[in-house]
Amino acid sequence: MSYQEYFENVKEGSYHLNSLQASSISSMLEDLADEAERSTATILAANAEDLARMPESDPKYDRLKLTTSRIAAIADDIRKVAKLPNPLGKVLLKKALENGLELEKRTVALGVIGIIYEARPNVTFDVFALSAKSGNACVLKGGSDAAASNKAIIEVIWKVLKKHGISTDIVQLLPPERTATQALLNAVDFVDIIIPRGSQGLINFVRENAKVPVIETGAGIVHTYYDEFADTKTGIEIVVNAKTRRVSVCNALDCLLIHKKRLEDLPIIAKGLSDKSVVIYADEDAYEVLKNNYPENLLNRATEDSFGTEFLSLKMAIKTVKNIEVALKHIRKYSSKHSEAIISENNENIEVFLNNIDAAVVYANTSTAFTDGAQFGLGAEIGISTQKLHARGPMALEELCSYKWVVKSSGVIRE
Repeated sequence: MSYQEYFENVKEGSYHLNSLQASSISSMLEDLADEAERSTATILAANAEDLARMPESDPKYDRLKLTTSRIAAIADDIRKVAKLPNPLGKVLLKKALENGLELEKRTVALGVIGIIYEARPNVTFDVFALSAKSGNACVLKGGSDAAASNKAIIEVIWKVLKKHGISTDIVQLLPPERTATQALLNAVDFVDIIIPRGSQGLINFVRENAKVPVIETGAGIVHTYYDEFADTKTGIEIVVNAKTRRVSVCNALDCLLIHKKRLEDLPIIAKGLSDKSVVIYADEDAYEVLKNNYPENLLNRATEDSFGTEFLSLKMAIKTVKNIEVALKHIRKYSSKHSEAIISENNENIEVFLNNIDAAVVYANTSTAFTDGAQFGLGAEIGISTQKLHARGPMALEELCSYKWVVKSSGVIRE
């Protein structure tokens, strides 16, 4: 099949999707969740093929890996999406003008969503569920690292669609070749929006080469500021959780900023990090405190490259700051505007931080690990938008909708 045919088919699929009842989509998604779990062995076998081609030391390995529990979690997310209210046809604004015009602003689907993603086979399920529920057809371009996994998953989806009498054209999986990426970026007559999911390099490439409008998501250079007034117990738990809960995700902590008056807390914080074998890149002040309190093989002196890096692994930078203003300045310089946090018991400092940090999600005394559509009660997400136009933060059903104006009258004409 040519790329043109892929795009023509998915465009037709979007029209078919718009003709379906919301209840039909929800029923199909419930069935898909069950089928995903029934197909666990098949999906894991395909995933094993992909994993065999990637070294475990690769930061993408954990994102690529599927397990029985992860598939069960994906199925649960699909069920949650199925149960969410229909986002389409909502009247956002209604008013009557003196000239006789009756106006309504109604939510509508975006149309066709293109997703370009790397070694993340869960995205295939997540994107399809959210797209279908929000009335959008989708065209998926996964990376070659996850080719076998994505193919197995799309076949499960197609099986369920056929069972429910729904056109399989509402979701197309492009070949893993790079030429498919270029074709998708130029599919202006067929695709309404493209969302890249992956590294900063991928996002930059899509933004610089796409003719189709792009929503930037994914890359997270995440900071947590340990304030002069931080509670030690709270701080330890948050830092260790944000860094080590799952290192390959975009909300994982990359740089700890610590007030110079609280450097004595570093050895206590570091104990939880060393237990997880976290490699630390510490600035001079932090290094002096840690050099006799942290495993030598895990402690390094920070360089300029240590800051502004999304590690996606058991690595973390530490920067000492003299006050909150310096912390804010550091974050402004290096942040990707994804997720940023402050640990403090000083309400004034908390409000200064929350009001002055420009990020999709800002936290006070909370782990950044919560930047996630499911954790926000949205069912699932199609990505974390780090831009300001259209959507910001976890993109779920509402963010996959646009709106249109509906105007009625009894023959009103303009003078």
